[in-house]
Amino acid sequence: MGDIIFRIGLLLAIFASIFLVSQLALNSFWARNVHTRAVNQRLSLIKQGFDREQIVALLRKNQPREITGLPPILQGPATALQRTIAGSGTPFSIVQVQLGMVVGTLIVFALILVLIATTDVTASVGVLLLAAVISLCVGIFLPLMILSMMATRRRRRVEEQFPIALDVFVRALKAGHPIASALVILTQEMEDPIGSEFGLVSDEVSYGSELTDALTEMAERWDLDDIRMFVVSLSVQSETGGNLAEILENLSGVIRERASLFLKVRALSSEGRMTGWLLTALPIIALVGMFSVNPGFYLSVAGESSFLIGFVVLMVMYLCGFLMIRKMIDIQV
Repeated sequence: MGDIIFRIGLLLAIFASIFLVSQLALNSFWARNVHTRAVNQRLSLIKQGFDREQIVALLRKNQPREITGLPPILQGPATALQRTIAGSGTPFSIVQVQLGMVVGTLIVFALILVLIATTDVTASVGVLLLAAVISLCVGIFLPLMILSMMATRRRRRVEEQFPIALDVFVRALKAGHPIASALVILTQEMEDPIGSEFGLVSDEVSYGSELTDALTEMAERWDLDDIRMFVVSLSVQSETGGNLAEILENLSGVIRERASLFLKVRALSSEGRMTGWLLTALPIIALVGMFSVNPGFYLSVAGESSFLIGFVVLMVMYLCGFLMIRKMIDIQV
């Protein structure tokens, strides 16, 4: 009876997840394909009647913040988590996503405890450890993988758009527009995500922020060296003078050559990166899938002392392998 209740609850959770994902996908599809849509999110908000203060607040709601009060060893992962959530473009805030992960983990853990209570399995240390690992995989690791894929896709999109944005900026300067007016043209002509990002920079400059400071914050949000080079070029030109349009035109060529080299490196390392993804995601998916289909496969042996030792060793080996694979495929260009 308990096994049936657990499976029904799990199927309902899967149905709700698929329904939510399908709704988000459909909304995104219609937002991209409606003929009357704005070029980017910022212009869409302006069209809806939001003022600049509200737009800046909405666009900056997921901006990574400095984390204090955590041990140094945890500050790096916490900042990386914030950057991943912000870069994924999710409509939810960082706090909402983190709260959702915690609540999802607790719900899955409670369901597993209900399953254990309705069967003859003894709630030993190994069983509770297995329940905790399954809950963390479903509530935290799988959502993090999805968010990481979304963030990587958007970051790649920004890298592709940035040389085009520089070309638009250079043409505006050659046409006689000042820097502030050229930024406004970028916000009107470029699509998301970089269109809204430059719109945020334009609004911050309008509120009194320095252009280089606003662009530096944009570079830190996306962790992109291309934007940092753009900031350095603007800073050097403002101090030494020179033809800014020519400087940025040369910078655009350098960025394109660097991107071409990066694509060659990605093609040569594609096998290793795909292997890394499979070796990272497959064990988690297999563990969750096997437990969902046949929970007794693990619960029947989870009470054994050998299972506890083997499971802990397996998790340590998985963590070491994950770190080694990440180090091997992290190729800097």
